[in-house]
Amino acid sequence: MSTILVTGGTGNLGSLVGARLRAAGHEVRVLSRRSPEFPVDLRDGAGLDAAAAGAEVIVHCASSPRGGDDVAAGHLIGAARRAGTGHLVYISIVGVDVVPFGYYTVKRKVERMLEESGLGVTILRTTQFHDLVAQAVGAAAKLPVVPLPKGIRVQPIAVEEVADRLAELAAAPPAGRVADMGGPEVHTLPDLARAYLAAHGSRRRIVTFPLAGRAYAAFRRGGNLAPGQAVGRGTFAEFLARAAEK
Repeated sequence: MSTILVTGGTGNLGSLVGARLRAAGHEVRVLSRRSPEFPVDLRDGAGLDAAAAGAEVIVHCASSPRGGDDVAAGHLIGAARRAGTGHLVYISIVGVDVVPFGYYTVKRKVERMLEESGLGVTILRTTQFHDLVAQAVGAAAKLPVVPLPKGIRVQPIAVEEVADRLAELAAAPPAGRVADMGGPEVHTLPDLARAYLAAHGSRRRIVTFPLAGRAYAAFRRGGNLAPGQAVGRGTFAEFLARAAEK
């Protein structure tokens, strides 16, 4: 079995990946700013060499919408080279190559950095997680009416299924960019918002509005979707039902 470092290992996805790898018998190192074992901020890289030393595989789940993912990836690639790590697994997003949205653009830059690093890499792109969609709608639902961009479709996927796939890829040889993972259903954002509001007993009115710009146009064209890779099984309705039971 392997020694595997999971960045973002205390987060929603990383913690699930770590649990699956441990269950499979691997030694797992958890790296994040809040990790008691390896409290590393990838944006400055301090302590990263110690965390990576002896790691045969790195699963890179850490990410920040506030920016700096490319800087973090540069530090991680350097540490992986120094440690002699043979495999780096990266979670990316469907559409990073066709949707000119700032966060997506940086994710695509990280993909290229990994592809050009000389390391053994595996890159998995997925559609949005159920909980991310719920968080976005929940934030909008705090207003008197629920404002949502018009014409956007989403194909949410269960984070648990993505964790299963990442753990599987981490235990296998480097594979480059593998097949995308999409959720089982494509819905309009207002439809998902209605389901969320109903599950929370809210009758707030949804108001859609157009946006300007190339990123919005790419989202409207479905650049964030993977209908040909609808391999996910858990639906958004099932996610909401499970959340209501907690």
